[in-house]
Amino acid sequence: MQWQRQRKAFSMLTAIFVIVLMATVAMLILSTSGKMIQETTAQYQREQSLLLAQSYTEYAIMAVTANDRNSTNLGDDCLDNISGNYGGTEGYTIDVNISYIGRDIDKCGRKLSTTVTTPKSPLNIIVDVFVHYKEFDHPAGTSAPNITYHKRSLQKI
Repeated sequence: MQWQRQRKAFSMLTAIFVIVLMATVAMLILSTSGKMIQETTAQYQREQSLLLAQSYTEYAIMAVTANDRNSTNLGDDCLDNISGNYGGTEGYTIDVNISYIGRDIDKCGRKLSTTVTTPKSPLNIIVDVFVHYKEFDHPAGTSAPNITYHKRSLQKI
């Protein structure tokens, strides 16, 4: 009789131990999956900002080649800035700054040098692209910090 009581008590202890063990494993799995989701989202945002920076760099090169720098109208001389948004107000903000190196850029606002070139030197531009965004998965209750991706390119025109 006493043997059967000990057997029931042992079964109860075993069941409690198994339940605690399963709960611990379930918490570990949930924690790991949550971290994986956050890292995947952060990686997506970094890749998206890299692709936007590449696209706006190519757009800036295209816009500079299409722009008439020798125009007689003031204000139409050189393209210095391009701004854009992607994804609405909570998405990405893109700022492009264009600086010129070369001859015949006296009317340009951002000129780095006109003396290091020869008459046969091509026009060069430096394109700085800044992509600003906030983390999607930032903890609630605090404001998400601004993250900035910067890309600089030198291009012969």
